[in-house]
Amino acid sequence: MNNLPQNKKIILFDGVCNLCDSAVKFVIQHDQKDVFRFVALQSELGQEILKHIGIDTKNIDSVILYDPGVAYYYKSAAAIEIAKNLGGFFHFGTVFRIIPSGISNQLYDYIANNRYKWYGKKESCMVPTPELTSKFL
Repeated sequence: MNNLPQNKKIILFDGVCNLCDSAVKFVIQHDQKDVFRFVALQSELGQEILKHIGIDTKNIDSVILYDPGVAYYYKSAAAIEIAKNLGGFFHFGTVFRIIPSGISNQLYDYIANNRYKWYGKKESCMVPTPELTSKFL
């Protein structure tokens, strides 16, 4: 995993999910400190990162925040950590840490299990515009 950018946190997301696509666009828009890079879970690099950190590539249906060489966050913990790293007003999202992870992950799983039904699904992963190409690995 030496080919990953230095000092960047990597968000692995479902590349065909419309909700996930909207979330990625939201993070890009509010990532004022240029903290994040993005990789679709379905991509070769996404699968390689999952294998590297020891997550079963067959049963993944969650966003993952990977901080190379430091840690990775999964499900609701990833969402909270992303909010923390966006800073500003979004830092208040960390207040959700007071909710036990079992409960917050159940809510996360409920949304994840229904995301295609509620928000739809694309045939293929998003192709970033030329301005955003540097944000995607």
